[in-house]
Amino acid sequence: MRTFKQGVASVARSERGITGLETAIILIAFVVVATVFAFVVLTTGIFSSERGKETVFAGLAKARGTMEMRGGIVATSTGGVIDDIQFAVATTAGGDPIPLDPAATNNRTVLAYRDETTVDNDVVYTVTPISGDADNLLEAGELTVITINRATGIDGPPAMAANTRFTFEVQTPVGAVLDITRSLPVALDPVMQLH
Repeated sequence: MRTFKQGVASVARSERGITGLETAIILIAFVVVATVFAFVVLTTGIFSSERGKETVFAGLAKARGTMEMRGGIVATSTGGVIDDIQFAVATTAGGDPIPLDPAATNNRTVLAYRDETTVDNDVVYTVTPISGDADNLLEAGELTVITINRATGIDGPPAMAANTRFTFEVQTPVGAVLDITRSLPVALDPVMQLH
């Protein structure tokens, strides 16, 4: 019986039970820290995926609103200077409609002209629909000719002479810039296709 009492007393004085309680507290602390860490990682991942989604949608909107040139550029001249330059445009496959109203004050397509001596960031142009409806909105399946008058006049642009390298930038409200760079030949014909 004495051995039994000594065994019970030694168990009562033993601190092995507290070690188990400390282990449980440490385990719970690890679980709480891991949960907080997982929450932070998931929140950061969701935030970055949302930003990535916004970037993808912005890129798609830019690509879908792009126009492309169809055919070549035709220039007409008289007296050794260019009168008009014209080219046909259409939307790219699956592209959104593009406004082509030259008289609009906002949400409009702007043409810029540059050569070695001139910079004109808002060139006056006219629009002639070839196929599709006759509105000033370039929609899928439509073909429109843009004509730029380069004849010298009062408050007009400087004349384009032979052997001039020039660039037109067609800047749409949404979409990539259509960059058209050509060179005029050494001798100007009345009607020329520029390459």
